[in-house]
Amino acid sequence: MLHMRGSLQSFAGALFAAAFLLMQGPARAQDPTLAETRAIEALISSQIDAFRSDDSTRAYSFASPVLQRQFVNPETFMSMVKGGYQPVYRPKSVAFGRLREVKGNLVQEVFVVGPDGKDWTALYAVEQQPDGSWRISGCKLLDEPRVSA
Repeated sequence: MLHMRGSLQSFAGALFAAAFLLMQGPARAQDPTLAETRAIEALISSQIDAFRSDDSTRAYSFASPVLQRQFVNPETFMSMVKGGYQPVYRPKSVAFGRLREVKGNLVQEVFVVGPDGKDWTALYAVEQQPDGSWRISGCKLLDEPRVSA
């Protein structure tokens, strides 16, 4: 049974990564505004806070509708995060980098120190909803420490 659970988590993690890599959207006509940057940072911070308190319902609420359909319910979503995204599930520290456009989508760099003390860069893809709010549409963890100039 544990093997099947691990396989399900691996499959769910692969779906999450695939959603991130396959995102396509219309090109933006302008750079992100300060208001957009603040809203997106608040969104990601709120989801990380929900992870830290094991509030699966709240964490799931910040996911885009597409991700919510893929992961069916808050418990499945949280299981995937616990299994494959420990650096954002239980970060020791979080710092925001650039918000940039990638293939017509906004991607927020987030520098995290994972629970084991290792540095990671999390790339959060976000999408604006019809009501103007923002939701997280994917996260890709890169085994890259923050580079300072």
